[in-house]
Amino acid sequence: MNTATLRTDIPALERATYLNTGASGPAPQRVLDAAAAAQRRHEVDAHRGNPYPHAWDAYDATREPVARLLGASPEEIALTGSTGDGISRVVNAIDWNEGDVVVRTDLEHPAGILPFERLREEGVEVREVPAPDGHLDVEAYQDAVADARFVCLSSLSWLHGTRLDVERAVDVAHDAGAFVLVDAVQSVGHHPVDVKQWGADAVAAAGHKWLLGVWGAGFLYVDEAVVDDLRPRHLGYRSVPKGSEGLEYKPGAARFEVGTQSLAPYAALREAIAIHEELGADTVTAHIDGLARRLGDALGDRLVSPREPESGLVTFRVDDPETTVERLEARDIYVRTLPSSGVVRASVHVFNTADDVDALLDAL
Repeated sequence: MNTATLRTDIPALERATYLNTGASGPAPQRVLDAAAAAQRRHEVDAHRGNPYPHAWDAYDATREPVARLLGASPEEIALTGSTGDGISRVVNAIDWNEGDVVVRTDLEHPAGILPFERLREEGVEVREVPAPDGHLDVEAYQDAVADARFVCLSSLSWLHGTRLDVERAVDVAHDAGAFVLVDAVQSVGHHPVDVKQWGADAVAAAGHKWLLGVWGAGFLYVDEAVVDDLRPRHLGYRSVPKGSEGLEYKPGAARFEVGTQSLAPYAALREAIAIHEELGADTVTAHIDGLARRLGDALGDRLVSPREPESGLVTFRVDDPETTVERLEARDIYVRTLPSSGVVRASVHVFNTADDVDALLDAL
């Protein structure tokens, strides 16, 4: 698989200039075929006997490539429905006390905001640390986490396209005794991720953005050193050892899994990871960087993202974002608005070309 072959294998690109992977990536036909085949095997072949062992094998087969992608062990991987699902499962596995302190940045997606708004009702203090222009205010962060119990931050800002220094942020939080959860959905499949190097206690992501999987396949890394301290409230028979009586959690991250989940999204995820590995992470990152630089240079003073690109998320100013996005869509060019005044975001990925970038620039 190379970049040109990948592009021809994505059905959505036949009639579109798609520059919105940061919202949702268009799946290759290989991925769609894998999902369809898995669904048929489960509903037809597996139902000629007991379908449950077939499903358990499929779940187990998914943890290994996810673990390889993140630099973790399969025992540290739980399969979830989405990034937000993984974040909520971790947050709800902690016994919170009135007066506990949670720290998050002002870059977070609602998935990293809403669970903590609920905790405010239980007397938990939630502190928001500023990240001017998408970069963490380190001094303010150090002050905020000094007495914190929990930190939630994104590895790559969906608003600015900036990368946070996750390793440094984790070190500061751990020195203060805080647990760190990272939202990595904009990083995985976009640039290499090594959760052990980051040192975070938990990392949540999903396969439907930069990995080009389908919706419904989230995954959660939980460090083996901390997992026994977490007691999920979201429970089902997959959370406990087979045949256990009473509440006895499974060892490892599997305690965060609940019940039956569709096998199709996870088959798609396995195929998406295989394609990513065939392309090579360095090839993907270099291709993205080149296109982001081309776009940013041409945007000039309109560019909001860093002049030296940190990702394929390129944010820029326009006079009327909603009208601009609608006008572009009428020409089959797909970008998105952001919850910031006067801003539009384009996403360039490994399947995009210089012609895609130029089509957007010509249409602006």
